[in-house]
Amino acid sequence: QVQLVESGGGLVQAGGSLRLSCAASGRTVINRYMGWFRQAPGKERDFVAQIRWSSGSTDYSDSVKGRFTISRDNAKNLVYLQMNSLKPEDTAVYYCAATNANLWAHWGQGTQVTVSS
Repeated sequence: QVQLVESGGGLVQAGGSLRLSCAASGRTVINRYMGWFRQAPGKERDFVAQIRWSSGSTDYSDSVKGRFTISRDNAKNLVYLQMNSLKPEDTAVYYCAATNANLWAHWGQGTQVTVSS
């Protein structure tokens, strides 16, 4: 099992920035993808960004490309999501996730991000 704990959410004005952190513990994450998803009220959970732990390669949804950056700290088993130029439509609960056999299998409890206009 992989345990994931998010932190760093909060309230920010449009145009501002936040950095989310995800602490991973338990089984190794070295062969996994780590990612961020978000879910707004009344909507489905959507993919935001992912990083391959071993290589550091990244991928983003079109809606956040150029504004958000996912990164990792190998020594601390942390994954970050730096969010810049935030918009009200970025308001959601953000979840950290990890894969198992290339399927998103492990989830954190989520952290709320609210962007005011």
